[in-house]
Amino acid sequence: MNKIFLSCEHGGNQIPAWLKTEIKIPKDVLNSHRGWDPGALGVAKDLAKKMHLPITSHLRSRLVSEYNRSAHHPRLWSEFSAQLPENKRASLLSGYHKYRAGVCRNIQALLKKTGAAQHFSIHSFTPIMNGEVRDCDIGLLYDPANKAEKEICHQLKRSLSTDYKVRMNYPYQGKSDGLTTALRKYFGRKYCGVEVEINQKLIYGVTGQKQVANALFQALKSL
Repeated sequence: MNKIFLSCEHGGNQIPAWLKTEIKIPKDVLNSHRGWDPGALGVAKDLAKKMHLPITSHLRSRLVSEYNRSAHHPRLWSEFSAQLPENKRASLLSGYHKYRAGVCRNIQALLKKTGAAQHFSIHSFTPIMNGEVRDCDIGLLYDPANKAEKEICHQLKRSLSTDYKVRMNYPYQGKSDGLTTALRKYFGRKYCGVEVEINQKLIYGVTGQKQVANALFQALKSL
């Protein structure tokens, strides 16, 4: 347990007050899965509380800037924020780098204390994408070339599969550009990064969030 760190990059859909006159994002878009990961922060906070663990979370909408993309990635900016003046985007990037630096500090503290760090980044995904029903309750995203991450995810799947349909590297690939991918390169083999993707149909309400958090808690205890 003392090697684990939690984060939640898409915990909210807030827009900075100073930016509201600069960009106009329709409310239905902002409140949809495009604007944030509904339910993910509730799960992450409840899990952190159960495990007495540190958590770093972010409440700004990813339609402003995408904290789970590299700074050079074309999807760092949405169609709403890409046209902002350079000085405005530079201000947003300052917050982006500050968030990532905070994540790194937590991981560095774990490495110094225990010699290893297991980072679980909590996300949620929309049940239907482009008309396709996603047949999954919980997805575990990892780098297939990383044996430690692979073993962690297989152990978690065995624990979670009693109550949930768990799939590996679904609905996204764990080796694609993202925060955990960047941290693997930065910290090396002493770092393991796993993205936990939860179907939003399970965690729309507080009860569902607590149920999934408890299942993850029990699964992590078994590692």
